[in-house]
Amino acid sequence: MTLIGREDLGGDPQLAGNEGRSQRAAEIDAAIDAWTGTRTLADVLACMKAAQVPASRIYTIAEIAADPHYASRGNIERIPAMAGGTIAAPGIVPKLSATPGAVRHAAPALGQHTRAVLADAGVDAQRVAALKDLGVIE
Repeated sequence: MTLIGREDLGGDPQLAGNEGRSQRAAEIDAAIDAWTGTRTLADVLACMKAAQVPASRIYTIAEIAADPHYASRGNIERIPAMAGGTIAAPGIVPKLSATPGAVRHAAPALGQHTRAVLADAGVDAQRVAALKDLGVIE
C-alpha cells in the first residue's frame, strides 16, 4: 500500500490478516481504484514490477484468442462445430504430461440430450411430452 501512497492501510494492524482485509475489501478496492484510475496500464505494471509486486493485465476474450502465446501453448483449440467446420474453443488447462486431456467434440446442441437424461432420471414419455407442450423443454 506504500506504493499507492496509502501507508495508513499498509500499516493498519486490522489489515494484517485475511479476515480484516476481507471485512474491509471495499475500502481497499477503493484505494487501489483511486491510484490505478490516474495511471495508464503500462505505468501501473511498471510500478508494480519496480516494487516487486506480482501483477498482470487482465485480457479480454478477444485478446486471448488473438494472442500467439496462448495459441502456441494449446490454450485455444480448433474443435468440430455442430454445423460443420471448426470453431475456436478454450483448450484444457492445466497441461499435464501423462494425462493432457483433450476436447473430443463440440458441446451438444441445446436440448440435444434432454430426453435421454429425463428417461435416465425415470421421467416417462407422457411427462416428457407434457413438458414439451408447456415449452419447458425443446
